[in-house]
Amino acid sequence: MSEHLPDTSFITAGISRWIECESPSHDKQALLRMADLLLSEARAMGLQCQATTIGDDTGPLLHLHNRADNDTRAGIMVLAHYDTVHPIGTLEKNPCRIEGDNLYGPGTYDMKAGTWLALQAMGQYAQPGSSALPIDFVLVPDEEIGSYASRTHIEDFARQARYVLVCEPARADGGRCVTARKGTGFIHVSTRGRPAHAGVQHQKGRNAIQEMAHQILALQAMTDYERGITVSVGTITGGTTSNVVPEHCRVVCDFRIPDQQAGQWLQAQVAQLAAVDPDVELKAEFILNRPPMPRTEATVALLERAQQSALQVGLVLEEAPMTGGGSDANFTAAIGVPTLDGLGADGDGAHTLWEHIHVCTLPKRLEFWRHLLRTLD
Repeated sequence: MSEHLPDTSFITAGISRWIECESPSHDKQALLRMADLLLSEARAMGLQCQATTIGDDTGPLLHLHNRADNDTRAGIMVLAHYDTVHPIGTLEKNPCRIEGDNLYGPGTYDMKAGTWLALQAMGQYAQPGSSALPIDFVLVPDEEIGSYASRTHIEDFARQARYVLVCEPARADGGRCVTARKGTGFIHVSTRGRPAHAGVQHQKGRNAIQEMAHQILALQAMTDYERGITVSVGTITGGTTSNVVPEHCRVVCDFRIPDQQAGQWLQAQVAQLAAVDPDVELKAEFILNRPPMPRTEATVALLERAQQSALQVGLVLEEAPMTGGGSDANFTAAIGVPTLDGLGADGDGAHTLWEHIHVCTLPKRLEFWRHLLRTLD
């Protein structure tokens, strides 16, 4: 175990600086400010930095690394996102502050604290050759909204990596890391009936909402807890006014699948949806956003290496069961690269106004990152 742990006040000051730079996913100017802050700090550490435009409505993808010009080895990919779910002004409701052992603020836990720790650790190895493997730190601006602009870039970097370490927050039940995630996606269903005056020609109408009611029950029935499959009808829109038989209705469902086979089964179920009323048109679309993140032998081997680093600094790094939440780790694991997720800060309250991290855990977490980046080969 390290005899001299990093100073807690130094760590909380650095993380607080990032929290106070709000960066919601849909605000390009806010994302640009956050990207500038990240690049400024990374350059001050001596890291090589590139910013790549990946869309007109989002921030840049950032690539920070310690590679020599001629070093093309497969290395360590550190992966994080710098967008948050919280809109500008959330600091007024959840100000950045320390109460007891908790540091609060929007994006604290998910995932600015973990990203700051990883970057601070990497800064110690800014010079080429100072770590056993070259390190490529990739930060994306759109993870919270599906990583649609950044996905191909993430996958391209992952194909050049030996390992992927993801800065998503440690699980709230003891700071455990993640080795498996469910795949995530959406089911869009629309119905089109026939409008009619609800009082004068009700019998001539074909009610799109009535038809959708049948489909909602069918969709919800696709949930199978024993197999780890969930389908949740999340939003519904339809109709025009109360005195018109509604012509249109639309629902959007969230689904989670534990493996590829479950995804194929669910897609087949969606394809078999049929209208109960033959006079109503039904359309259904199955969209897999993030493929499942499987727990593989290579992932377990990477976990064991990380656990060794944790023990060296006085941490016990335990493994969490498969989680239903998706992350960019789904992309890297799905293409076969050993990926370890949930290596960020300990805390709780992701996506809430009581989001926070545990201050007392931060020094050892930082030392853990330093040890892992230095020794992983």
